[in-house]
Formats: sequence, C-alpha cells, structure tokens
Amino acid sequence: MALEVTAVNLEDVRVIPVYGRQEEQHFKFLMQKHHYLGALPKMGETLWYAVSYKEQWIALLTFSAAALKCAARDQWIGWNFRLQFDRLNLVTNNSRFLILPKWHFSNLGSRILALVQKRIVRDWQANFGHPILLLETFVDPYRFQGTMYKANNWIYVGNTKGYRTN
Repeated sequence: MALEVTAVNLEDVRVIPVYGRQEEQHFKFLMQKHHYLGALPKMGETLWYAVSYKEQWIALLTFSAAALKCAARDQWIGWNFRLQFDRLNLVTNNSRFLILPKWHFSNLGSRILALVQKRIVRDWQANFGHPILLLETFVDPYRFQGTMYKANNWIYVGNTKGYRTN
C-alpha cells in the first residue's frame, strides 16, 4: 500500500546508510530508473544513503571518491599537483542526488543535504579509516541551478570542462 502524502514534516525525514544486498539492489533499481544519469556501481570509497519518511524511501544519494582532476576545485583550495596527489582522499563527491517522483516538496532537498552533511564525516571515517574535509559536487547548468546546494552554503568554485569518466 502506497503512502499518500501532500506535505512532508521535515523533522521526520531521516538519512540512513544503505547496507545489505536487498537494500543495495533496491537502491540501484531506483537510481537507474529515476536518475537521468542512471546508477553508479558501488566500488572503491563509496557510500550510498537512502532518505526515509515514515519508513518509505523518498530520496537517494551517492558519495564517492573525489574527481581526480578538477582545475576549479584545485585552484580554489590552492593545491599544486603534489598536494592534490597527497590529499585528494580528504575530498568526497556527491555524485548522485535523487528525490524520487511524488516527493518534491519545498525545502526537502536542503533538509536532506543538511542531514547528510551532519553524518557523512563520521560514516566516512568509520567505513574507510580516514577523514574527509570537503564535499564537492557537479551540477549540470543546463538542467539545474544548484539551489539546494546554495541554500546549504556550498560554494560555487567554477565550471569544469565537462569531461566524465563513467
């Protein structure tokens, strides 16, 4: 039976890590079906999060290893090649963010980002044995404006050349 919702109490939204074969299969299915770029494999340093509301998944996020090269990021941080090589593992990439259909409510995206930002540092350390100091993402300006990132104080550091490896 589907949960019919006309508004979401943002205080009842929860961000939970996705573990276990059944949950991971469900995550991949939903991401492939609903995200315009499809699903990414879970390999290397990757965390998947589901966002729940009253026990129902309403959004999905993937965080993975940082982009190897991003001139705008590296210039903003002040990295030269040697520093980038030594410290790239301190950055993680929000490589997918999907709010599932029928769950697009005001301020939901911003609430989700705020919740995941509070827990990812701890989760990353527990799963991979090292801290992260910076989150990055890439927003397709032809599709999105990055409003929820701006609302959570993410800083626009510049455009990329648009290359992708997946």
